[in-house]
Amino acid sequence: MRLQFAIFAALLAATAAGQGSSPAPSPSSSSPQSIPGNRPESSSFRAAQQILADCRRMLPERPVTLKGAIIMRSRKGIPQGEYGYTLTADRTRTPATIDVSFTPRGETNVLERVQLRRPGDIPEGRILKTDVTWLDLTLDFLWWPTAEFEAEREGETIHGQKCTIILARPAKPVAGIYAVRLWVDRKTGCLMQAEQLNESLKPVRRLWGTRVKKFGERWMANVLEVETLGSGHRTKITVESIEDA
Repeated sequence: MRLQFAIFAALLAATAAGQGSSPAPSPSSSSPQSIPGNRPESSSFRAAQQILADCRRMLPERPVTLKGAIIMRSRKGIPQGEYGYTLTADRTRTPATIDVSFTPRGETNVLERVQLRRPGDIPEGRILKTDVTWLDLTLDFLWWPTAEFEAEREGETIHGQKCTIILARPAKPVAGIYAVRLWVDRKTGCLMQAEQLNESLKPVRRLWGTRVKKFGERWMANVLEVETLGSGHRTKITVESIEDA
């Protein structure tokens, strides 16, 4: 069984067009915190980038539409905001497209609708004041040009699965995010968890899958958690259906 981020899978598929083919630049010497060994010619760099490439190849390429809910709740489980979403992603176009609309749970009036073209800039800020950001949805960090193993954390487990740990950095600054730490299952090559880090490499946000479901012939995570660390609340993303668009 392959554990994947289902709502992210469609978005990841959409972001793939036009990305990942250009050579990776070296990190700026003025960066506040450097990740060692991340020169494009280093074997560690190539191996880490290969793992990210393998993660991308596991995602569906066909246009898909997902429907589900985004639910923000307190640590005690009390709902603080609940929204439905419809997401359509198509990587067969150039540029690739993502269309997402949000409604109050159980209603039809659209609160917010965003159309993205990939690659491109990611809107800043949280979605509907939940813990979810557009970086969470697009997972652009799987295409970031600088990646390196975090050897001292190698072998940590997520849901009992031993993982390879990778630090990835963007080519251009992302507001509030200096790098992303990724846990990738050694056996399946699936992304199990991601942490967004500040300039001191301290985690500020975390996302992970908690439950899986079979959609057609594909097993995917249909419940995910996103947490802004220290906020006292977290947001759950559910996937209720996934269909060909």
